[in-house]
Amino acid sequence: MSAGQTSDTTSSVETLNVLTRTRTGLQYRSMEMENPPTSASELTSLPVVSWMRFAKNLYGGRIEQICILSDHERMKSEAEELRQLHAASTTESEDTLSAKTKKERFDGQSWDSPSASPFYDVLREHMNVLPDEIPAELPQDKGIQHEIDLVSGTKYCVTRQWPLPRDQVKAIDDFFESRRQAGQVRESKSPHSAPTFCVKKPQGEWRIM
Repeated sequence: MSAGQTSDTTSSVETLNVLTRTRTGLQYRSMEMENPPTSASELTSLPVVSWMRFAKNLYGGRIEQICILSDHERMKSEAEELRQLHAASTTESEDTLSAKTKKERFDGQSWDSPSASPFYDVLREHMNVLPDEIPAELPQDKGIQHEIDLVSGTKYCVTRQWPLPRDQVKAIDDFFESRRQAGQVRESKSPHSAPTFCVKKPQGEWRIM
């Protein structure tokens, strides 16, 4: 399911022209959804919800709406591709369309497609990491369960956006320091991850994942 053009981008609620797959093929239908926060200041000031609580609320039916943060130009491009795909499906048979899209996807995944990228040489150097075919079984277990990367000399608890109580920060720092001394975490240049989800709760509040 993907969103196309909107009827009103300034309102707090927008009507999306949604492309859905049905038994008879792809069809458009209207769906009203509330606009999530869009500015950086609004996003970074949202309260945080853990993945565990998010999954529990999702399976419990307490999540009203989920919005994925995405690049605007990429979203417009994907919506246009879906529109063209839907238009082509009215003139081409399903078998012909399937064969065409499969070939396009295959060509797009070949090693020639990223040749213009400045990182092409690096990709070719590590091409064995990305096999052409998915192996029939999982690779051999090397005994590594998790690897947590930390910047040398910084605190383990990175809380610039969402401050925690001092006792919680100290507990987190002590925990990861013990893991470092035990050799279970190592230092590098990845202090934290960026949020990817905006979750709307039934009572109207938003949570950032």
